[in-house]
Amino acid sequence: MTTQILELYHIRVRREGAVGVIQMDRPERFNALDVAMARDLRKAALQLARDPAIRCVILAGTDRAFCSGADLKYVREREHPEDFSYLQPEARPVEGGYGRSFKEILEYLHSTISEIRRAPKPFIAAVKGVAAAGGLGLAMACDLVFASDRAAFEWAYSKTSLTGAESTTFLLPRLIGLRRTMEMVFLNPRLTAQEALAWGLINGIFPFETFDQEVEAVAQRLARGPTRAWAITKALINEALGIDRLDSHMAKELRHLVEIAETPDFAEGLSAFFEKREPRFHGA
Repeated sequence: MTTQILELYHIRVRREGAVGVIQMDRPERFNALDVAMARDLRKAALQLARDPAIRCVILAGTDRAFCSGADLKYVREREHPEDFSYLQPEARPVEGGYGRSFKEILEYLHSTISEIRRAPKPFIAAVKGVAAAGGLGLAMACDLVFASDRAAFEWAYSKTSLTGAESTTFLLPRLIGLRRTMEMVFLNPRLTAQEALAWGLINGIFPFETFDQEVEAVAQRLARGPTRAWAITKALINEALGIDRLDSHMAKELRHLVEIAETPDFAEGLSAFFEKREPRFHGA
C-alpha cells in the first residue's frame, strides 16, 4: 500500500509498506540541488533513517538523472542570499567568489550522507539515469547501488575545476581501489552501467522498463529480513572501513571545495560549462 509521507521542495517521500522511498524530482535541472532542495533531502533522509517502522529506504531520481550534484546555475547566479545568512562573518568567502554559494548546499548534502551511512537499516540507491559529482557521492554512500541499463556514472568535478566532495574522495578508493579512482579523477570517464558493474561501483543492473519494480522487490525483500542484526553488522562494517572518520573527511572536502570555488580556474570552468565550450584552465 502506497502512502505519501512528505511533499517537500522537489523531494517526494512515500511509504510502500515497510519500505520508504525518497525521490529527487527536479528533472528539468537533472535533479541538481540548490539550498532548499538539499535541506529537504536531509530532512527526508533523517526522518526515514530514524523511523523504526521503515526497515529499508530507496533513494531515487527520475528517468534521465539520479542527481547531478550542486546546482551550478544557482551557484552562478547567487540566488537567494538569505539562504546563507547563517554563515559566520569569518566563514564567508571573499566578495565576488562562488564559495558561499556552495557552502550550505554541501553542508546539507554531507549531513545527509552521514545519516545514510549511520542509519540502522539498508539504503538502496536506485540510479536510473546519470549520477555525477555530488550525485555520484550520494549513490556511493548507500549500502547497495542498482542501475538501469541506461544509467551512467561520472566524476565530473574536474570539468569546472572543482575538487571532489560529497564523500567521493573518501568512499571511491574504498570501493574501486586507488588506480580506478585516479582514472576517474584525472580522465573523467563516463561509465556505463556495465562498466560501473565491472569496476565494482554498483551491485547490479536492471532493465530500464522494469527498473522501479525490480528495485522495490529487492527493498521489500530486505524489509522482511533480520534488520536488527543487519544494523549491527552495518555498524561493524562501518567501523572496519573507518567510517568514524567520514565526517571529518567531508569537512576537509567542503573546506577545499569552497577555497577552489574562489579561484580564477573555477570561474573559467563555470563560464565554459554554460557556454558549452572547452575550458581554458591555467592552474590558478
